[in-house]
Amino acid sequence: MTKEEAQAAYDTILTGWITQGPKVQEFEEKFASYTGASYAVAVSNCTTALHLAMIVAGVSTGDEVICPSMSYIATANAIKYVGAVPVFAEVLPETYNLDPVDVQRKITQKTKAILIVHQIGLPADIDAFAALCQKNNLILIEDAACAIGSAYKGKKIGSHSDLVCFSFHPRKVISTGDGGMITTSRKDFYKRLKLLRQHGMSISDRVRHEAKSLVFEDHVEVGYNYRMTDIQAAVGIKQLDKLDWIVSERRKIAMAYNNAFSEIPFLQLPFENDGYFSNYQSYCVYLKRSSPLSRNDLMQLLLDSGIASRRGVMNAHRETAYAKDAEGLSLPISEDLQDNTIILPLFIPMGKDEINYVIDTLIGALKSNVASEAI
Repeated sequence: MTKEEAQAAYDTILTGWITQGPKVQEFEEKFASYTGASYAVAVSNCTTALHLAMIVAGVSTGDEVICPSMSYIATANAIKYVGAVPVFAEVLPETYNLDPVDVQRKITQKTKAILIVHQIGLPADIDAFAALCQKNNLILIEDAACAIGSAYKGKKIGSHSDLVCFSFHPRKVISTGDGGMITTSRKDFYKRLKLLRQHGMSISDRVRHEAKSLVFEDHVEVGYNYRMTDIQAAVGIKQLDKLDWIVSERRKIAMAYNNAFSEIPFLQLPFENDGYFSNYQSYCVYLKRSSPLSRNDLMQLLLDSGIASRRGVMNAHRETAYAKDAEGLSLPISEDLQDNTIILPLFIPMGKDEINYVIDTLIGALKSNVASEAI
């Protein structure tokens, strides 16, 4: 973020309208236009977006929703919020995204929806899951928390399905401090999402404020306080203006990493097949079993050199909150990826010296633990 975002927040504060007003509407319209969606609804974060998506999709107590365990725990939590059961399926080792074959195996009479995740910015195979949903009369929901600016078969993520949920958390490609967005092609979903995010209120504050005669609101169903502020939206508008440039710059850094690490036999690099366009929300490398260093030892060596990395994407079924529900569940690919992947620094602006320092330090750490001729 720059002074532009700070100025936008400042200007919005001085208007006197600081929550869910004209800036939120502007942000929604611009976001829908950018993604190619018919509608966009701004909310407080991606977790609340997923919760509302479950509600409008009709997911309720006793239903099953198939999703990856290998995702931030909010993915599974949103299913739990409506009383449904997350059914964890396996991911593909190259992409970290759901495996359509394993998902098909786990469809039962109780299955209501499939919740796919575009992990670390790389789109999942949307067409494969859309076909599964059509065949089995299921709802497809996309957790696109990491996928702003990514594309699948020439179309931006956000335009393929009826419910696509985005995040504006600071670790994402663009941010509003925190916040989320839901895109949809269905007008009925759009109307109900707007209703639910503001306590089920029949008339928005803005409509009531701008009315020339008395208007009284009705709360037509139990809703939630999932609003976005105008201050956040003003920042989001500025961030959205930069999104294509940000993605372009992130991809340059990712390509620099790819070029530098391509000859290292111990590393599996990010995978991007034809028709898939990643925003590289994260750059994740997998340490093969032949690596002279364990994942944790390599992370510690990087940290000793002043480089903060992150472990691979978590598995929800291994967390205490899900341990009882997932007792006996084995997802060997997901577990292996969590245990042996490292997310390397990738941010804007990241200077050439910083990029080269990460590259040289990682390669140096591996070289120092194996004979040079092996590399």
